[in-house]
Amino acid sequence: MDRRPQPEMTRRNLLKAAACTSVLAGPATALSASAPPKPNILYLMTDQHRADCLGCAGNKAIKTPNFDSLAADGVRFPNAYSSTPSCTPARSAILTGLSPWHHGMIGYGRIAGQYRFELPQAIRDAGYYLFGIGKMHWHPQKKLRGYHGLLLDESGRAETPGFVSDYRLWFKEQAPDLNPDATGIGWNDYRAKAYALPERLHPTAWTADRAVEFIEKYDRAEPFLLKVSFARPHSPYDPPQRLLDMYNVDDMPAPVVGAWAQRNAPLTMPTPAAGDRAKKKKAQPSDQPNPSLWHGDLGVRQAQESRRAYYASVTFIDEQVGRILAALKKRGLYDNTLILFFADHGDMLGDHHLWRKTYAYESSANIPMILRWPTGMGMNDRRGRTLPQTTELRDVLPTFLDAARAPIPGHLDGRSLLELVRGNTKSWRPWIDLEHSMCYDQDHWTALTDGRFKYIYYAYDGREQLFDMAQDPGETRNLAEEPASEPVLKQWRERMVQHLSERGEEFVSGGKLTIRKQRFLYSPHFPKDA
Repeated sequence: MDRRPQPEMTRRNLLKAAACTSVLAGPATALSASAPPKPNILYLMTDQHRADCLGCAGNKAIKTPNFDSLAADGVRFPNAYSSTPSCTPARSAILTGLSPWHHGMIGYGRIAGQYRFELPQAIRDAGYYLFGIGKMHWHPQKKLRGYHGLLLDESGRAETPGFVSDYRLWFKEQAPDLNPDATGIGWNDYRAKAYALPERLHPTAWTADRAVEFIEKYDRAEPFLLKVSFARPHSPYDPPQRLLDMYNVDDMPAPVVGAWAQRNAPLTMPTPAAGDRAKKKKAQPSDQPNPSLWHGDLGVRQAQESRRAYYASVTFIDEQVGRILAALKKRGLYDNTLILFFADHGDMLGDHHLWRKTYAYESSANIPMILRWPTGMGMNDRRGRTLPQTTELRDVLPTFLDAARAPIPGHLDGRSLLELVRGNTKSWRPWIDLEHSMCYDQDHWTALTDGRFKYIYYAYDGREQLFDMAQDPGETRNLAEEPASEPVLKQWRERMVQHLSERGEEFVSGGKLTIRKQRFLYSPHFPKDA
């Protein structure tokens, strides 16, 4: 079957029509008159959004009334994780419902062109109309992967020859004499600055505008799955000035730094190099820090300035989410829409002298996750709860299949989050696995956490870390260095041996974790034709 839009529907027309669905691909499919209607699915995603940056998560400094309202009308998962906390492997988990080893990406690389079972096509086959808006970050960049239509904002990336995102095409039409990058800070910058252009041109506003248009104009018989994927609060930290003015830099939390993190304090910048590890160039006293550095002590004030703009970026997204939810309510669609909000990974923002992502620590790997289900599903007494079980991006696909009343294949590693809402918790996973291959020039690591304890193994040199996050939420005290913690450390080490045993002698040999000097980016499960 041809999964592409009808030939007469060009991407230029998509930009103009946005969500005017009467011109999009495929005939409407009538639902059975005897079956209750399947719920719509709204899939809200942010990029590089820390779990602690929501008011409902206990952060008293940040303003997120719409996310907080969504949590009050659903459930929040405080122990939600991104198992491989960088953009592309996180998206592989969402697409496939699999763990990093099983979808094949254990570090930052290019997503496979096709997996054997993918979320968009599976939900389409369940009778849904699918539309995606914002950042997809897959390859090829314009591939639909089962969506009926896409409107892309890829943050300036052009990984396919001739690619220009829909946002940038729109920007050129709206402001032909302006530069979309006029603010002047980079995609992995630690610096912050108010957006230099009119607010309506900001990609956060554009993404929400297209989502609102889709909802306002949707007139098909099928239920929809609408993916709204914001490119922020990922750097550049560039909120409009009015949002920045809502925050005082002195009110921003200082970065959390453990004694063990002193190794990250020197300002060193990775440079391209052949071999297993990138060479380091030590910064001289006269050097200016590289704005794309991944570690270094830049001082408390710089971290607070970065956080001020980051918080403002989150609040800007929160405002736009409020507009999207209001559009659903105005159309009478809110009560029959399942809404799942989550991020692909977090942002260190100077914690432990680290910046960006790819780390095992909570600031990088712990993500916000909120589920709101339709009123027709019942369970209204469970709304407003916080569910402590470990959840992960692999759980998105089975959750959507469950909501769509479609079969959940047995090969998936993920589980439906609706099972937890229903109270079916006894067979839920006791912990979740995390990992990331060598990136920047940090060591590759694997980790396990049950939401209280976290065990991290650095395979390049065999270092171990163990944190009790109930007593030490900032992960400042490494219990692996304390003899009194040896029984707990041994228990988690044995769990790691069991977890990695399926991978063979390179990972576990003689019942012990191995030292691995080589970078290992893709597992043998990565699609062979990718």
